[in-house]
Amino acid sequence: MTAGPLFSPLHDEHVAAGASFTDFAGWQMPVRYSSDLTEHHAVRTAAGLFDLSHMAEILVSGIDAPRFLDYALAGKISATKLGQAKYSLLLTEQGGIVDDLVVYRTGDERFLVVANAGNHEAAVAALSERATGFDVDVRDVSDETALIAVQGPLSRGIVEAVLDVEPLHALRYYWSVEAHFGGHPVLVARTGYTGEDGFELYIAPNAAPELWAALVDAGESSGMVAAGLASRDTLRLEAGMPLYGHELGLETRPADAGLGRVPNFTKGEFVGRTALESTPEPGAGAGTTASRVLVGLIAEGKRAARAGYELFESDAASTPIGVVTSGILSPTLGVPIAMAYVDPAFAGVDTPLSIDIRGKRLAYRVTEIPFYSRKRDLS
Repeated sequence: MTAGPLFSPLHDEHVAAGASFTDFAGWQMPVRYSSDLTEHHAVRTAAGLFDLSHMAEILVSGIDAPRFLDYALAGKISATKLGQAKYSLLLTEQGGIVDDLVVYRTGDERFLVVANAGNHEAAVAALSERATGFDVDVRDVSDETALIAVQGPLSRGIVEAVLDVEPLHALRYYWSVEAHFGGHPVLVARTGYTGEDGFELYIAPNAAPELWAALVDAGESSGMVAAGLASRDTLRLEAGMPLYGHELGLETRPADAGLGRVPNFTKGEFVGRTALESTPEPGAGAGTTASRVLVGLIAEGKRAARAGYELFESDAASTPIGVVTSGILSPTLGVPIAMAYVDPAFAGVDTPLSIDIRGKRLAYRVTEIPFYSRKRDLS
């Protein structure tokens, strides 16, 4: 029997707001409420409200939790301080990427691992399997967790107006703090996936609708709007953030995606280490050699490249030298941008390339990632 769709604890709120829905990893999630451009620009100029309750949350606890996560993940999780968050990778033995995730240290022997919705089962299975031999408990708490994100330059004031929380100006990027809403505990993290300042709020599902409504009311005067997955994708691409299934996958090594610094080779054994150290070029640094390179691309005009489009050295060339992984007409910049994997020989900034877009070759050039960067004032 085929399982039915999964619904966020905020589904009724989305329906009432007139959202359009899409299937995402088995979940019915809002793709947009009004228009993709309106929601995108609101996040860049004011604030956007996102439901991310489809994400996977995995609680890791026990006396061996720090040592276990050092072994199970690529980064040195044991070095994080209480309240700190860390971006890391869950690798295969062959060095491919099972998932990219964020780990929050919520206690001396307690960590919250947040994985992508599409990799929920794979992440839980891998962590559970790797726990053998460690005094640690790995528990899937996704059904016990709702996740709401407020992203944008005005997000801090909106969050502070709703939560019982200490002033957030001192909360650093990739750190978290405990708060309360109506007597319910909330984990407030200053993280995000849009390139803007913002906060992610972890709360019990039964309290999520009331929190969502309070945030909507608090953000109305600031121009905040509810935002769906479509604008989240254009925002993350402008910010140069990789998306699993596009820039990342089981065949992707960290160095390919510009993530060669995530694996920590000073900490001892971890899953995937041996494969990453087996570099194809003598004398190359461990895990740093890439047979293909993730680059940014930019063009004039209005025709955007899409995932799967091939790249060529020139209009006359017939042999592809790369492939587009994500591409859009940038709402902020007004020009087509894309990320793509190319042969390292063509990865230099300002290298001219040609993309086959529906049978017509259009000129792009390699550019630095990210395409868009906000001002770093977190006051």
